[in-house]
Amino acid sequence: MRPIRPLFSARRARSVRGRTSPVAAAVALGAVLALTATACGPGDDDASDKASSTATAGGNGTLQIPDNIKEKLKEHGIDPDKWKNGEWKNWDRDKWLREAKDFVNPIIDGLWDSDRMRDADKHPGGEVDDNDISGDQGVTDPTPQPVQAAAVASPYHGSAPYAGKLFFDGPEGSMVCSATVVSDPAHPGKSDMIWTAGHCVHAGKKGGWYRNIAFVPSYNNDGKSAEELQGAPKEEVAPFGVWWGDWAQTSDQWIEQGGPTGGAGAPYDFAVIHVTPEKGSGAKSLEETVGSSLPVNFNAPAVPQISQLTAKGYPAAPPFDGQKLFQCADKPGRLSLNSTDPTMYRIGCTMTGGSSGGGWVGQGSDGRPALVSNTSIGPVTAGWLAGPRLGKEAKGIYNAVSEKFAQ
Repeated sequence: MRPIRPLFSARRARSVRGRTSPVAAAVALGAVLALTATACGPGDDDASDKASSTATAGGNGTLQIPDNIKEKLKEHGIDPDKWKNGEWKNWDRDKWLREAKDFVNPIIDGLWDSDRMRDADKHPGGEVDDNDISGDQGVTDPTPQPVQAAAVASPYHGSAPYAGKLFFDGPEGSMVCSATVVSDPAHPGKSDMIWTAGHCVHAGKKGGWYRNIAFVPSYNNDGKSAEELQGAPKEEVAPFGVWWGDWAQTSDQWIEQGGPTGGAGAPYDFAVIHVTPEKGSGAKSLEETVGSSLPVNFNAPAVPQISQLTAKGYPAAPPFDGQKLFQCADKPGRLSLNSTDPTMYRIGCTMTGGSSGGGWVGQGSDGRPALVSNTSIGPVTAGWLAGPRLGKEAKGIYNAVSEKFAQ
């Protein structure tokens, strides 16, 4: 087997940096199957000192966290009033919330400033076996020829307004993945839902939920270099704001099987996050703010029926630096990790870590663009990417998140 990594990468930081459907459980981990996604960087964690919460900061400067979140934290021996002062950096096993029902992500206002976002670039390693799609489990097609990743035309909002970058913190530092704004059946035209990989929200079998999960649509919209972004105002790198996850769900399979090495859980490496704006009351939804969303195709078309899939993401491992949006278009083949799990889609692509979770755009049942998969795994040396089939488990997660916020 070829060695493979999860697609989110990170560099070690200088300082430590609901309901669940019967089919799937809440948010999953981060790097089990895919390529190297960009993640934690040597960002300055001083921003945590200016924290505010999903509510407002109290007059004495304490973090005001909703009562239900306070209770969840207290159940695990976590003092909510210390969270903004660095308690979130405590990754002791008994402090790392793991169960699907335990997801909490209080907003820390200003934590993700422009420099911390730019510097997030670490990646956990991993190796994986092969996998396939379309019902014929156990079938793996020949390894595809590499397809050179092409830069998406800037401004990104004009080319792919639904695409963005996901930021989060784990035990090894600040990390990054990619994500996509998807339609919400309960709120047509007003979605606050994004799609990403399970390994971008939960660490899987031996870990728990990642923290400080935030989405930046059209990150670095003008496609500037890392040097040009030095000292850039937040409005330049996040022109449509920073959106914090207030709920996330991933598959039970990812939570129970996923890990930093090996392919276990990869065919179920998907997650849905509901978001809320860091600033303001949220009068406008994410979809209204960016002007776009993609429907999700859960019919999992067979490989012979697909002429082309286009994967988009922010690759951060060399030779990329995570600051620009890229894409690869290719006719998919099949990759099977074992004979009992669904076969995965696989395409040629040179994108590296950081592109994990990025949407694969194909056709919906109406022939219009739709999200068909997401980047999950790839070889350490790059060259190809694989993404899960979106079937009943994925649809169960999607519907559960939509229904949770339907009122």
